[in-house]
Amino acid sequence: MKVVLATHNAKKLAELRRLVAEQGTDLDILGLDDVAPYPEPAETERTFEGNALLKARACRNATGESALADDSGIEVDLLNNMPGVRSARWAGHGASDRQNLELLIAQLADTDPAERTGRFVAAVAFAAPDGIEHVLRATMEGRLVSTPRGEHGFGYDPIFVTDGQTRTNAELLPSEKDAISHRGKAVRAMLRWLADREG
Repeated sequence: MKVVLATHNAKKLAELRRLVAEQGTDLDILGLDDVAPYPEPAETERTFEGNALLKARACRNATGESALADDSGIEVDLLNNMPGVRSARWAGHGASDRQNLELLIAQLADTDPAERTGRFVAAVAFAAPDGIEHVLRATMEGRLVSTPRGEHGFGYDPIFVTDGQTRTNAELLPSEKDAISHRGKAVRAMLRWLADREG
């Protein structure tokens, strides 16, 4: 089955392809750079699930193919679960990963390290040409550190230490992160659902 992942993010595409290969699922994964351009929707929903479904529907409607989309971000308990759905735009529209990261570090600068708890959240949505839709959510609990560490991953990975780990997500190898990540959990569950649906 051909599935379009509604993203231009090469790292997310590579991550999904790794997970598909690991699961042995028979899916041909394309990204948005592999299909004709279309107007992508603004992420106007207040939940990760809502934004993921918005993007999956737009991709399906534009390409005529089955589509997968995710919306993910970080929730910090001290910030009332912000940045949340604004994680990619925390320092403003067009902000880089580095700018978002530096703003979050600055906002937590005068707080007790023991209280810097939070989680990564991922919602993955599937939308098929026949109208079938499915959304799954998963989390990765942990704490934030004040000094970025590591060269792997992206986004807030350099300052997030998952429960049970001493290394940041950016210090984990991609395979190690995939095994425990919020997106890894949600995608594996979605791939199992797709396999059952196809079976």
